[in-house]
Amino acid sequence: MKYLFLLFLSLLVVPANAQRILTLEECRQLTVKNNKELQIAGERVKISSSDKKAAFTKFFPQLSATGTFLWNEKDINLVDYNALGDLSALIPSQVKEATRLDIENVWIGGVSLVQPVFMGGKIVSYNQITKYAQELAESMNNLKLQQVIYKTDEVYWQVVSLANKKDLADSYVVLLNKMDSDVSEMIKEGVATYADGLSVKVRLNEAEMAQTKVANGLALSRMLLAQLCGLPMNESYILADEMLADLPMSDDLPVGNVEEAFLNRMELKSLNLAERIYKKKEALVLADMLPNIALTANYLVMNPNSFNGFKNEFGGMFNVGVAMKIPLSGWWEGVHKRNSARAETTIKRLELEDAREKIELEVTQSAYKLNEANKKLSASMKNKERAEENLRHANLGFNEGVIPVLNLMEAQTAWMSAGSDLIDAQIEVKLTKVYLMKSMGKLDIEK
Repeated sequence: MKYLFLLFLSLLVVPANAQRILTLEECRQLTVKNNKELQIAGERVKISSSDKKAAFTKFFPQLSATGTFLWNEKDINLVDYNALGDLSALIPSQVKEATRLDIENVWIGGVSLVQPVFMGGKIVSYNQITKYAQELAESMNNLKLQQVIYKTDEVYWQVVSLANKKDLADSYVVLLNKMDSDVSEMIKEGVATYADGLSVKVRLNEAEMAQTKVANGLALSRMLLAQLCGLPMNESYILADEMLADLPMSDDLPVGNVEEAFLNRMELKSLNLAERIYKKKEALVLADMLPNIALTANYLVMNPNSFNGFKNEFGGMFNVGVAMKIPLSGWWEGVHKRNSARAETTIKRLELEDAREKIELEVTQSAYKLNEANKKLSASMKNKERAEENLRHANLGFNEGVIPVLNLMEAQTAWMSAGSDLIDAQIEVKLTKVYLMKSMGKLDIEK
């Protein structure tokens, strides 16, 4: 395993300084687990899935029940017996009671079933839209995942870079401190000038300022990475790659493949799905212009019961039918709405074509940058070797008194600069490789 030795070392180091060792993959997994935007994208996937299931229910009969209770102050008399005058007394009470309708308490209830038969294609189009919407939400979730991973990698390698530069700055300050001490002794012995001592002290002050600056940058970068990983910002940790003397560089560099990028890039998938959604919205507009047909079935129950006389009891009946709705006056509005929907579909198609062109350019540029970074790394490694050899000869010459202070400081500065350039080149190879993988849509965490 790549980090087997580091894992073994961590078992020895952690009890002593309580520092946690994190690999790049562990940082990725922590970030994915704790990123709020990614969690929101995941919830949107759940919403779209529920919407798709809800749309599917529109194919089935819609069943509903209604109920009403009314209390009325007065009953209904079918005959005005008062208008009969004295003849009213001759009419039997049974007749008067039979012509009085008791509606003091009225109960009405019903169960209704509606089965869509033809809705102009609206239900089918709506189901397809929700299907595409779910795929779009999943695509956006994957896109957010790749963005989170890229951001994590970027900050991870920034921390590694600054950690290495801090070690380099510390070593440079140690060199200058030793040189300052040596020159001070040489001044006392009369073999160096006071100006030489001032030059060394000025260079030492500059190195200490740079040391402080890189230390502050490293602390802030560690806090940013901790925040991305969902860790306490004051937690002490070490990255596995910053403990290595030399960053591992792979000779097997990825190759930019535009066709592969077209297949994998979530942006293209999202725009393609958006174009399909707007195409289906055209169908929805057309559906509003077509007849709607549905089968209906109802069961009604009421009290008082008027199906056979008028009695204070419950009575009911069934009925079935066909309902049709034909729009007559909405055609002009529908034509304009459909034209608007077609224009929106065209916009999404043009955006898709534009995105393909930009992705092709992005993949090509990423491949060029990776090749340039790899060449820069080779040159930086050679330059570092030459700077180390030059510093070794300068130290020997200075100790033997044949090289002045200024030349030694120049050699030390060149060594410092070459070391810094090598770190930058190594990190640039790492980041350009990650960016190329991202441009081809292949950036993911290990399962």
